[in-house]
Amino acid sequence: MTKKTEKARAELHTHLGAAVHPSILWSIAHRQGIKLPSKNYWDFEEMITMGEGRKNKNLNDMHYHFYHWTELIQSSPEAIEESVKSVIGGGYRACNLVLQELRFNPMFRNRGGERDLDHIIMSALWGLQHALLEYPQVKAGIIVMMDRMFNYGMNEIILKKAIKYRHQGIVGIDVAGPERKNFSMKKHALLFEQARAAGLGITAHTGEAGSLEELRFVVREIRPHRVGHGIKCVEDAKLMAEIVEQGIVLETCPTSNLKNNVVKSLKELKNIYRTLLRHKVKFTINTDGPEMYRTNIRKEQELLVKNGILSPKQVDECTRWAFEATFIK
Repeated sequence: MTKKTEKARAELHTHLGAAVHPSILWSIAHRQGIKLPSKNYWDFEEMITMGEGRKNKNLNDMHYHFYHWTELIQSSPEAIEESVKSVIGGGYRACNLVLQELRFNPMFRNRGGERDLDHIIMSALWGLQHALLEYPQVKAGIIVMMDRMFNYGMNEIILKKAIKYRHQGIVGIDVAGPERKNFSMKKHALLFEQARAAGLGITAHTGEAGSLEELRFVVREIRPHRVGHGIKCVEDAKLMAEIVEQGIVLETCPTSNLKNNVVKSLKELKNIYRTLLRHKVKFTINTDGPEMYRTNIRKEQELLVKNGILSPKQVDECTRWAFEATFIK
């Protein structure tokens, strides 16, 4: 099968900090004079990607060991523009990815306030537009992320920026980061209401690990269009019924869940997907970050088919659900 005849694919859950090829980040880092731990490229690639057999202890381990460097390198208008453009073009060339939603947190790219958030966001949008000019077959948009590490005021600023640029390529709002005791999803519900009123798509990282209570609150009170991961819902049949009733679509990330010890084995992964199918919960297949996990959409689909987790027909259905669930108008 040639690239021209390959099936069209879609991805709704990709983090910019985990999606840029290491060689591009390496060049950006040197161009900006960022001091790296090693002067050897292969050491750098090993540092920001996860090869075969490598796993994180948990989600905190992943955030502290990997995103620190990729977000630092992407912390300039020039770097963010090049990064966004490379991911959208690369996804199309590698996997015929004709629909892609890319997400990032601008406050993790402004060096603690040194850089202007508007410049960071506008540069991301320029990268988006340049990619779409080069690859007119592709539809793409950007989801802006809030974070559990931030207080309400900081996340409110992020939301306001997302609303400000909602007609220029920002298509949705998200909240990410491992669970924090001092973070209240209930308190942040108002921000999601404002996002909905502004016409933004709503998704939230929840139900990946940690408490099932937060996922229940998100489904019942915030009522998002989609949920990032959300696989813990398989523990609660009533919750799955509510997800189906509301038409919420899960953004699942198989390799990421295995690499981050959220799912312990392929057998457990199979049970999760079979449970979702049995309860008629719609879900999409995503990478979370193709370069960090050394994967892509094609490989994720092949992983599920090869291990008898999903059939080729079910994979095609997941792709259809992704095209239906996109925030891109």
